[in-house]
Amino acid sequence: MADLTARLNEMETAIRKPSFRQSIGRANEVNYWVFDYPPERELEVRERIAYLKNKNQGGTDGFELVVFDLYDIIIDFLEQRGFMDKCYGFERKAGISRIVKAVNNSLKVNDDDSLIVRYIKDHTPENAVVFLVGIGKCYPILRSHKVLNNLHQAFVRVPVVMFFPGTYNEQELILFNEIKDDNYYRAFRLVK
Repeated sequence: MADLTARLNEMETAIRKPSFRQSIGRANEVNYWVFDYPPERELEVRERIAYLKNKNQGGTDGFELVVFDLYDIIIDFLEQRGFMDKCYGFERKAGISRIVKAVNNSLKVNDDDSLIVRYIKDHTPENAVVFLVGIGKCYPILRSHKVLNNLHQAFVRVPVVMFFPGTYNEQELILFNEIKDDNYYRAFRLVK
């Protein structure tokens, strides 16, 4: 794997190309990408994404860069409905696995009308590139394969780049280079 800074530079160049923003990716696949990186470099990746978002203010690159922090979406949902204190108490009584199930059910994570997918669809303009971040912060509440699979079925109008703290080899995702998802993904690795 090339140096992270070089890969971030290549990623920035790639998303600026008009061909990147076409509605389909390589081999007529949906235009979904995974940018994997060493988990210990999370802060560097966050800084670069913030820099790119600031640099793109007003769509000066011919597209609008839209960044969705999945963790923030989940927390906002729980706070708006007054569920945070309930979640804390429920976790103490029933454990993390029960909270994961409850939050996933509340968000309809396994449904076609997932609230996360709906939020992303409703807040993405036509000419955009979507960055999904916060994957590591969401674990174990939300798994990246669920997000990709649900988005893939319902949202294909703009390219989506998921920033993944771990390893992706175009077949499997290994979160934090330790936790393996046993699912196949229809996403391409952005910049190797």
